[in-house]
Amino acid sequence: MSKHFPIQTLIDLAQDDLDAATKHLGRVQRERTDVEAQLDSLMQYRDEYHARFTQTAQSGMPAGNWRNFQAFIDTLDAAIEQQRRLLASATARVEAAKPEWQQQKRKLGSYEILQARGEAAQALKAARIEQRESDEHAAKVLRMRADSVE
Repeated sequence: MSKHFPIQTLIDLAQDDLDAATKHLGRVQRERTDVEAQLDSLMQYRDEYHARFTQTAQSGMPAGNWRNFQAFIDTLDAAIEQQRRLLASATARVEAAKPEWQQQKRKLGSYEILQARGEAAQALKAARIEQRESDEHAAKVLRMRADSVE
């Protein structure tokens, strides 16, 4: 059953659209993962820096160092907050890409179902033609035998 159905063109186009949607979804998911990893790194660095500073401060520290520490922690907190906003934005892009991917997958599936139905209808038609030809051949053979007996 190698006959090319006209719907194959639609299937090919839908497959291309699905591939593009899949690549886009994969790209935004990787971007989100990268942003999340950066956020995790910033938070871990802040926690480690704070712990080291606290340990150092226990043995006494000049006020200037304390102000520098607080300024640096404030800078880290601002960077963490900015990274959280970037993560929220990246998550929104992933959530926006999912429905497009799902729609393209459904569209391709619908075309494939239509193709399968067309192939099944064609196979049924071919089977009926073959059966009719077989029946006609059998009837012809029986007539020939009956004619030769007479």
